[in-house]
Amino acid sequence: MQMPKTVTIRLEDNIFNLFKLAAEGERRSISNFLEYATLNYLTNEIFVSDEEMDEITSDKKLLKSLQKSLNEVKKGKYKIVG
Repeated sequence: MQMPKTVTIRLEDNIFNLFKLAAEGERRSISNFLEYATLNYLTNEIFVSDEEMDEITSDKKLLKSLQKSLNEVKKGKYKIVG
């Protein structure tokens, strides 16, 4: 069984107060709210749903543009950052 990890962060007072208000609004501890909000962001903003992926892959103009961009990156015209 894995043990929970402790993470320490520094926050400006106004940011802390915003998190505190949001946590209270959700009836969560600040720690639980930060975990919840982070997981929510990661699952909703980072990943593409099956419906979104179907929309992307059915857009031939977009796919052609993405392929052109990838080829330009491979040729060294641009660098992917991040």
